[in-house]
Amino acid sequence: QVQVVESGGGLVQAGGSLRLSCVVSGTDFSVTSLGWYRQAPGKEREFVAGLGRDFRPRYEDSVKGRFTISRDNSRRTVSLQMNSLKPEDTAVYHCRAAPKWLPLSPNGVWGQGTQVTVSS
Repeated sequence: QVQVVESGGGLVQAGGSLRLSCVVSGTDFSVTSLGWYRQAPGKEREFVAGLGRDFRPRYEDSVKGRFTISRDNSRRTVSLQMNSLKPEDTAVYHCRAAPKWLPLSPNGVWGQGTQVTVSS
């Protein structure tokens, strides 16, 4: 079965950068849909960025121009480079992976998440 494990969260000042990574196992990574979501306290989990079979990255509007999603098939890893971080980016960030280019929702498997805290 598909498993995902995130790493790279932490505490950073506003304007700083963090890079999140997610290792995916249990599936043919080369045909896996990948994405990052986040959940802030008191809010619903929301889509942040994704990569599907067309390899075109997709982003939630508030992170466009600041976040970059990328994949490394040789390392079975999807990364999220986050620049110009804002306090409102504070959340638990979750990786999600779906096999065989299936849509992330509802087919994707969730990781446990990694905390990102941006101080003002």
